Amino acid sequence: MSQIHIVALAGSTRKDSYNKTLIRVAAQLAEESGARVTLLDLTNFPMPIFDGDLESGQGLPAKAAEFKRILDTADAFVIASPEYNASVSGVLKNALDWASRAGAVEGSVFSGKPALLLSASPGGLGGLRGLNHLRDILLNLGAFPFNQQLAIPSAHEAFEDGGLKDRLTHERLSQLIMEFGSYASKLQIQEPALR
Repeated sequence: MSQIHIVALAGSTRKDSYNKTLIRVAAQLAEESGARVTLLDLTNFPMPIFDGDLESGQGLPAKAAEFKRILDTADAFVIASPEYNASVSGVLKNALDWASRAGAVEGSVFSGKPALLLSASPGGLGGLRGLNHLRDILLNLGAFPFNQQLAIPSAHEAFEDGGLKDRLTHERLSQLIMEFGSYASKLQIQEPALR
């Protein structure tokens, strides 16, 4: 994988979130594959619920502006999203809403950039239904969601000591990261006009 810059984040602020654990594993694998990774924790970017009146009166909140500036530096994204009521978490949707607004950086920070979607959930589908909604949101923002994704079911049993217990799942994630990195590198070369 050529030197691409990946911004990785989980759509949860819960300290012991399965998706925070998953994104840390994914970030480590991406770094081992040669990517430069910025791992974000949404806990460090508290933002008010999106409010058009607040935006028009005060502009982007400071943490929303900082979040958007970091996203703008990325060549690609890896997002591990929990599933809330068959959709994305409120904190992730709110962060994406603020990042899509004007200010801090002009234009879309997502346009033309690939995104790998992951999820982990105690349920049998592993958060898959939420990823479908996240894919739609990112497509609307101009990103290119990767055609493969990974949803890990029974997440309460999937992790141990900060890593994935199951060797096959770990290898599958590692292979997915490699394929995504290759795709992102090619896209970076072939689609400069979209940046």
